[in-house]
Amino acid sequence: MKYKYRIMYIEYKGGGIIGPAHIGLVRFSKSGKSIHYDGKTFETLSGNGYKANYFDVETGEHYWISGCRKDGMDALYNTDVSIDEDVLEEYWCEIRNQPENKNISKLRAKGKY
Repeated sequence: MKYKYRIMYIEYKGGGIIGPAHIGLVRFSKSGKSIHYDGKTFETLSGNGYKANYFDVETGEHYWISGCRKDGMDALYNTDVSIDEDVLEEYWCEIRNQPENKNISKLRAKGKY
């Protein structure tokens, strides 16, 4: 079975409701139950997290991980976001439909709240 990859929004909660975030390419496990990114493995909190939906299996720290939105409103609250170099062009051209921004690797995400 082939692994599934997807560009996703990953925000570290660090014990709070706002944290630094990244947009990067994640790999799903064969079963689809865990996510791998930046040397970390995440598993679902199954609806039991506060402003978080995944946890790092090694440290127990909470994260919000979701698909990237076309409007860029991925964060719940305003936060800084870094976009990984290997997904810059695809993120800006395919997801956001803003090819003129394809060299921008840092942004301030406007949150929903």
